[in-house]
Amino acid sequence: MKALSIKQPWASLIASGVKTIETRRWNTNFRGTVLIVSSLNPVINDLPTGKAIAIAEIYDCKPMTLQCEKFAYCEIYQGAYSWFLRNIIPIPHFKVKGQLRLFDVSLPEDIQISLH
Repeated sequence: MKALSIKQPWASLIASGVKTIETRRWNTNFRGTVLIVSSLNPVINDLPTGKAIAIAEIYDCKPMTLQCEKFAYCEIYQGAYSWFLRNIIPIPHFKVKGQLRLFDVSLPEDIQISLH
């Protein structure tokens, strides 16, 4: 499964369904289900770090606009792309070593993820 590392508190905001746009300085042609992984840093209160916490569908990606700010939980910045997320589902947390860019993760046998 493809995965994307996201810093806290934004990873948890996505897992809760509140944040539906992730931003990056790079475009992606990938469309489909992605594992949302909380980065190891920063550590913020009791928010999970270094763990897979949700799955979501990336259904579009285009240059960020002012209208995206509310759903991205950040202000527009030069070179930003909006990655549009839907069908966000929190999952049982499990450890994942994050990486830059989209990366592949094999799901543990004891983790069952239903996409519907």
